[in-house]
Amino acid sequence: MLNTEEQRVWLQDIEQRIIQKLDWVSDKSKNKIPYTTVNGVHDDRSVENPSDTHADGINWWTNGFWGGMMWQMYHNTGQEKYKAIANISEDKLDAGLQQYYGLHHDVGFMWLPTSVANYTLTKNPESRKRALHAANLLAGRYNPMGEFIRAWNDISGEDTRGWAIIDCMFNIPLLYWATEETEDPRFMQIALKHADTVMKTFVRPDGSVNHIVEFDPFTGDVVKSYGGQGYGEGSSWTRGQTWGLYGFMMSYIHTGKKEYLDTAKRIAHYFIANIPDNGIIPIDFRQPKEPTFEDSTAAAIAACGLIEISKAVELHEMDLYLKPALKLLKTLDEDRADWTTDCDCILKNGSAAYHAKEHHQSIIYGDYYFIEAIYKLKGTDLYFW
Repeated sequence: MLNTEEQRVWLQDIEQRIIQKLDWVSDKSKNKIPYTTVNGVHDDRSVENPSDTHADGINWWTNGFWGGMMWQMYHNTGQEKYKAIANISEDKLDAGLQQYYGLHHDVGFMWLPTSVANYTLTKNPESRKRALHAANLLAGRYNPMGEFIRAWNDISGEDTRGWAIIDCMFNIPLLYWATEETEDPRFMQIALKHADTVMKTFVRPDGSVNHIVEFDPFTGDVVKSYGGQGYGEGSSWTRGQTWGLYGFMMSYIHTGKKEYLDTAKRIAHYFIANIPDNGIIPIDFRQPKEPTFEDSTAAAIAACGLIEISKAVELHEMDLYLKPALKLLKTLDEDRADWTTDCDCILKNGSAAYHAKEHHQSIIYGDYYFIEAIYKLKGTDLYFW
């Protein structure tokens, strides 16, 4: 996939740095499910009473990414310790299934990188059962009037019964997988209906996307859109762009539906056109110039999606998507990565939302998608989406 010897040397070098970093970090954090770092040390979202009362504990939506990192490392190195650590993480997530309350649309983010990854590699029957359980939970959130999957649960002060979000494009691959595994079409039918609704109501003519669209839960009519984790209504939250860019590629990979590839390309063209010269991605492409908030995680996710598009287009189009992906990854490597033992995470300067209290922190899905992107370039990533 890489055209020059310089690029291939860089890829080999960065893979070795990932292996070196994860070798000691995995041992240190093997009994944790991290989200971020505190003074450079992984926190643990699997504890019963997390210090962050908004963390949702075991049901926190990012709790699958640590296991996903371990499966990527096992797949690429063959080291049994990564498999063992991934199993620890997956076993802990059983408490979330048992609690039930707190689980929502993000069960795909939780059980695709853990149980589906495990089953893909090992055919572990327990992993299959967990993933199918999660798929049924996700299918149960489908609103047939609006043809969308409801986001989140009840939020104090908000009526979220009709809310759908762009992020869920990463969850519906769990439904595609469930149909492929069971040959029961209802899972894929729901995924297709949701993806079609998102394509029609979230993606704007210029290729930018809404984060949240509210539907009337009784009639299915569109009510309004919200800025969500971006700067404001009508703005362009960059991680939301990547959920759409890569998410529609996931639907294309499972279905071969050309409209999904075209939609992924349209979002990608908008994203590429807005990449700053320095390669540092802001939280929102339409945010004010000051403060200069950024989100390294959006860059890593975008790189994954752009690489997937480059594999799906004609040869003469490949560089249109591959070159910006390389720019994003090299910028992260040179300017936003910590390869030392001072920090348990790799990427710095991730931001969950523009109006969050904190910005520019390490976030576990930034590390996951950075690693996935590097192995995509190598052609050895474990694809479970």
